Amino acid sequence: QVQLVESGGGLAQAGGSLRLSCQVSGGILDSYAMGWFRQAPGKEREGIACISVRDTTTYYSDSVKGRFTVASDSAKKTVFLQMNNLKPEDAAVYFCGIPVSSCSGPYYCQMCWPHEADQWGQGTQVTVSS
Repeated sequence: QVQLVESGGGLAQAGGSLRLSCQVSGGILDSYAMGWFRQAPGKEREGIACISVRDTTTYYSDSVKGRFTVASDSAKKTVFLQMNNLKPEDAAVYFCGIPVSSCSGPYYCQMCWPHEADQWGQGTQVTVSS
């Protein structure tokens, strides 16, 4: 069974940067497409980025496009989310997620994201001070 573990959250000032990591175990990363999501208090979980690891095609929500970059390192079985020019509204718990029950595989981003993800990491908190 695939397991996901996020790391790299913390406190940043507005305009600053953080890099999140999602370590994958129990599977071959190249077989997956992975999404990054976030959930702020009182709000629904929001899909913000997705990467098809096989061909490194990336997708972004309008809220983070131009500021965040998703990338993968297959050798390290890790997907990264580089977050630049952070804003107070970026504060949230960030999750990496993949679909297992349906829409799984390398075409998840273009076919189903931001829906269908059902295997999640534990989440990592990002706080942005103004």
